[in-house]
Amino acid sequence: MPSTLRKIAKGAAYAGGSIVGALVLYGVAAVGLSAVPVGKRGHSAPDAIEAYVLSNGVHTDIVVPVRNAQMDWTQLVRYTDTPAADSSMRYVGFGWGDKGFYLDTPTWAELKPSTAFKAMFWLGESAMHTTFHNQPVEGSDCVKIYLSPAQYSQLIEFIRNSFDYDVQGRVEHIQGHSYGQHDAFYEAKRTYNLFYTCNSWANEALKAAGQRAAFWTPFDAGIFWHYRDGGK
Repeated sequence: MPSTLRKIAKGAAYAGGSIVGALVLYGVAAVGLSAVPVGKRGHSAPDAIEAYVLSNGVHTDIVVPVRNAQMDWTQLVRYTDTPAADSSMRYVGFGWGDKGFYLDTPTWAELKPSTAFKAMFWLGESAMHTTFHNQPVEGSDCVKIYLSPAQYSQLIEFIRNSFDYDVQGRVEHIQGHSYGQHDAFYEAKRTYNLFYTCNSWANEALKAAGQRAAFWTPFDAGIFWHYRDGGK
């Protein structure tokens, strides 16, 4: 093999090994740090606010009452921003993520390499996804949490600060995009990357509210581990 080709082959081998090594390290960190718990699970109380942690298998949402004495979320995100405009829905879910992932990748099967590359390496924009629910159903991908009024105030602040706002102080609705009849997308702050994913955002929301969460996780499994038998 000519020396030039040998150099190219050696360089490719080193690059490939570095990529594999980085991916292995990332996976080990994701598993290890996801298993480290922070915060405490809330408990039912007369003044507790019932909320939910909900995953669709890709993105994790934090689901809260549409209205209570502390917050009316319809003052921020409107029923009429969704195709159904159904004002009977009693809960609203919030998720944050890469705009390309959200708008073009409702399921993993639809993920494009270009979308993943942009998202992983700080090259995309972010979006907030809101979904109205009648009553979330607890199960393997949906757990109930209890928030004190003070904790809920902290969660409200965290969610509100995740939206981007126009010069009039209003959220910026991304029109023409939804997964179904009861959801909408909005412009958001921050940039998605390998170390701050949609599930990292949900994990940080739980931390902000003083709830049980992972030390760090890029995946929904890292959150739900702490709400299943293995995480008790």
